[in-house]
Parts: sequence; C-alpha cells; structure tokens
Amino acid sequence: MRISRWIISAAAAAMLVAGAGLSSAPAQEKLKIGTEGAYPPFNTITADGKLVGFDIDIADALCAQMKVECELVTQDWDGMIPALQAKKFDAIIASMSITEERKKQVSFTNKYYTTPLSLVALKDTDITSTEAAALDGKTVGAQASTTQADYAQNVYGKAGAESKLYPTQEEAITDLMNGRLDAVLSDKFVLMDWMKKASDGCCKMVGDVKGTETEAGIAVRKEDNALREKLNAAIDAIVADGTYKKIQAKYFDFDIY
Repeated sequence: MRISRWIISAAAAAMLVAGAGLSSAPAQEKLKIGTEGAYPPFNTITADGKLVGFDIDIADALCAQMKVECELVTQDWDGMIPALQAKKFDAIIASMSITEERKKQVSFTNKYYTTPLSLVALKDTDITSTEAAALDGKTVGAQASTTQADYAQNVYGKAGAESKLYPTQEEAITDLMNGRLDAVLSDKFVLMDWMKKASDGCCKMVGDVKGTETEAGIAVRKEDNALREKLNAAIDAIVADGTYKKIQAKYFDFDIY
C-alpha cells in the first residue's frame, strides 16, 4: 500500500553497467514528525535550540521501535493540522488531545497519555473552585485552538467569565504572572511542571476541572492507515517493554498513561 509522504532516499544512485542492467542500494524510509516546541515539559526548545521533552522522547522511542529515521519539524500550534494536511510532515506528536472535532480532519492513534484540565490562579485570588460559577467576572487565559480554549469559551464564558486566548501557553502564563489574568486553564501536567520550576511563588493550583480528562494521541492524515497502525504497534511495544515507563519517570513521579 502506498503511504503518502514517506520519503525514500537511495543510498546510491542507479548506475548503468556495460552488459548488465541497473543496480541500486536499498532505500531508507524517513518519517517527518511535527511538534510545537512551546509546551513544556512535553515539547520545548532549549536555549541552544534543541528540542526536548516527553513528546520528543516518545517520538524517538517510536521511531527506534519502527526502525525508521525520523526528523522533527517545529510548527506553530494553530497551524499544526493544516501543516499535516499540506504534507509538511507525516505525523503530529505534540500532546494533541483526541477530540471528535479533530477526528473530522485527521486520524488518531491510540492514546499515549491521559490528562485532565486544571486551573491555576494568582496566590491571593478569591477563586476557590474550578466550577463555572466561581469564574463569573474573572478573566481566564488559555492557549488558542486547544481543548482548554474551548472550555474557557464555552463553559466559563457562558457563566460570565471573559476568556482570553493566546498563541502559546507561555504567553498566557506570562500575562497571569503580570496580573493581566485572574487564572489560566491548561493541561494539569503542564501547569504542575510550571508551578514546580518557574512560577516564582506567584500562583497556586485551584484544582482539576471535573469531566475534562482527555487522551493525547498521534495525528496522521486520514488516508495514512498503514502509518497509524505502525504507530499503534510501536506504542504498544514501548509500553510492554518498559521503555514508556523509563521516559515517563524522567518527567513525572506518577503514571500518566
């Protein structure tokens, strides 16, 4: 079966040999993977320009399991699915939640982790609950084109909160620290990592948002069924052989699968 956007490179060009036919070296498959690079601890870019994070380690492990050469490509979040469809890369490994709306545009593998949404607010806040009524009159930030943005607009917004959306998670957090937001809604594990490493004591976790647990999967183009199944088999293999747990332990002291 033909898998679109697998890049085939010959190790040696075919040569015409006198009295013989054509000969060539075996081809090597190469897979391009899109990620954001602005969503620590899952994917981020270090000061020296290196992509690191849980998503990156998972991508590397899956490529090793499938025995394919992989290239990571960074892409702004709001253009991630259009870039996949335009064949800029072959798969998205960027903590993308599996939703019914997204499944209209792409196909997803099985999950590779599960997370709820959580709310973080300034430490002197009077917000004591993640229930919609508690956010009435408050300004809540979230990253645009995400499940948290949908929740901020469709649930908190309808209860009287103002939702403010940002191109990146980091921009939302910066505005919270500078007092321009009352709270930020995001992936629990992202907020926990930020609170631990970079919050400077400005803020506190209000809590998890009930009923918002979602699964993160790898997105591929709808026609790339064979690639999706290869990725599913690789996910199962790294979970079974302990590779997944070793990667998880680098970032979390609890199970996120």
